[in-house]
Amino acid sequence: QVHLVESGGGSVQAGGSLRLSCAISKNTTGTDIMGWFRQAPEKEREGVAGFYTGNKTPFYVDSVKGRFTISQDTVQNTLYLQMNNLNPPDTAMYYCAAQGGDRSARYESEKYGYWGQGTQVTVSS
Repeated sequence: QVHLVESGGGSVQAGGSLRLSCAISKNTTGTDIMGWFRQAPEKEREGVAGFYTGNKTPFYVDSVKGRFTISQDTVQNTLYLQMNNLNPPDTAMYYCAAQGGDRSARYESEKYGYWGQGTQVTVSS
């Protein structure tokens, strides 16, 4: 069983920054791909970024490229999502998730078997 715990959400003004953290349990079986998803009210959950833990390669959707950066602290077993130049459309509940390694489905939430509880990000104009 993999346990994921997010933290770091909050309220910022447009142009501000936040760093989200995802603490991963010591049992990392099934975490070949880590994903960051977000869900705004009345919208579907969407994948925005992720990380291949094997070769430590991040990936991002176009809407966050250049603004969001993923990093990993292997000592603390924590994944970070640094979010810069935030805009009101970035407002959502952000979730950390893990799956066993289907790269073709890296943005498909149904492929992820482990989820954190989410952390709220609110960006005001």
